[in-house]
Amino acid sequence: MHDNSELLFNRLSKRYRHLKKWARRTGINAFRLYDRDIKEIPLVLDLYDDAVSGAVYRRTDNPDNADNAAARAALERASEVWLASMKAAASSALGIPENRIFLKERRRMRQRQYSGDQYERVSTQSFYRDVLEGDIRFRVNLSDYLDTGLFLDSRKKRALIATEAAGKRVLNLFAYTCTLSVCAAQGGARQVDSVDLSNTYLEWGKVNFALNGLEAEYDDGALSLIRADVLQFIADAAHERSRWDIIILDPPGFSNSKKMRGSLDIRRDYRELIERCLVLLAPGGTLYFSSNVKGFALASEDFPAFTVTDCKAVLQDEDFRGKRIPACYTLSKKA
Repeated sequence: MHDNSELLFNRLSKRYRHLKKWARRTGINAFRLYDRDIKEIPLVLDLYDDAVSGAVYRRTDNPDNADNAAARAALERASEVWLASMKAAASSALGIPENRIFLKERRRMRQRQYSGDQYERVSTQSFYRDVLEGDIRFRVNLSDYLDTGLFLDSRKKRALIATEAAGKRVLNLFAYTCTLSVCAAQGGARQVDSVDLSNTYLEWGKVNFALNGLEAEYDDGALSLIRADVLQFIADAAHERSRWDIIILDPPGFSNSKKMRGSLDIRRDYRELIERCLVLLAPGGTLYFSSNVKGFALASEDFPAFTVTDCKAVLQDEDFRGKRIPACYTLSKKA
């Protein structure tokens, strides 16, 4: 093996032995295996049944740091050899062929968001798998996008939404592939409205509904997929005095999509965005707000009329112990 590949092999073997038993007990087939556990190996690796999707983060000897073209070329060749070695180690540790291990370069989140390519297609292989979480299924694409269509670190939030949604009207903003909407519908929600600006992801949401036998609910209007700028949608909903019992607000940290009016920066705009959503809450309703922005924290004094509860600790699952997961809060009107 090459470089630190033996370290990766040993780490993955140990993690896999532990987590596959836990996954079998809990009825899931996808989980986080490795998250930059070893400083010299800046990879994130997620297992999806019999395949792996992962991210490659920048190393200290990144070709971009080269002083000239020759040095850059040498570093690029060394980087390719290193990555091939890491892939071979993962294949050996997990017993998965290398052609089912997909590794994509991941730049810093803000760089990707400013350039607008956080959801851009990077391949056309269309390698799909179905993820199981109990009796709920989700379709993931391991090859074509930086993200697979399912955030594994939100697994417990999906379960929480499923248990809280019975008989309620649910609004899912920035719905992405509608996984939280599926959980709400499976949990017995009376109405589920999913809003996103991307046709691609709303169509993906339809697939997720169909995988769970929810076509009838979609056909009779209990499930709606709404292609819209979320900021414009909530303004229109407020004007129409629309109300929901559960609102799920999980915005990107930054977005400057050409299809939006203006830009969205959560560090700057979070208070206004949350306040505008709180207007849409029915009496006794709950807003779930999440953010993956590093270091983000919500101050309860920003919303004095509401009870703000930090849910992060209870949402951290076994495969993310000791790892950073998105901030998550609930806001509900004080009695």
